[in-house]
Amino acid sequence: METQPYPSDLSDEEWAILAPLLVLGRQAGHPRVFAPRRIAEAAFYLLRTDCQWRALPHDYPP
Repeated sequence: METQPYPSDLSDEEWAILAPLLVLGRQAGHPRVFAPRRIAEAAFYLLRTDCQWRALPHDYPP
């Protein structure tokens, strides 16, 4: 089931600019559980809506 995008979600063009700044080529430690794009989109959702972290919609990572 595909979720509807939020107005604060990144476009593919925006993610292409931001991804090299967030995604490391090699990762040490634990494997990633959540996609970096979804974490960035959750942060932008919080900034845009000014909601509490606990009020974040469930389709974003906890």
